[in-house]
Amino acid sequence: MVDQIFFPNPVQPGRQERPQPQKPTSGQVSDSSFARVLDEKLPSQGVKFSQHAQERLRSRNIVLSANDIANLEGAVNSVAQKGGKESLVMMKDAALVVSITNRTVVTALDKSQMQGNVFTNIDSAVII
Repeated sequence: MVDQIFFPNPVQPGRQERPQPQKPTSGQVSDSSFARVLDEKLPSQGVKFSQHAQERLRSRNIVLSANDIANLEGAVNSVAQKGGKESLVMMKDAALVVSITNRTVVTALDKSQMQGNVFTNIDSAVII
């Protein structure tokens, strides 16, 4: 009696099995360079301010002019092009911690609070 050998996927002449491409699951990006290219091609989006940052700006009497906002957006664009994720943006009278990925100001400090402060969880800094 001959033992039988079981092959789960027998090879058939003239027919090639090709691996099926896997689709990304929801929330998963298939290629990070795609996201980068998309960001570069889309028109520039404005910088947003988180609720926390808005409260800090109000409580610390920090007023940003239209020129300040334009400079901030330019700084965010520059950091994004260099691959930064979280940045400290130093302005004349304020320091802003910005999530570059979300284009969102996370918090704000005025001139008096900048001295002696330690900034953590940032990968870049811009002085404007």
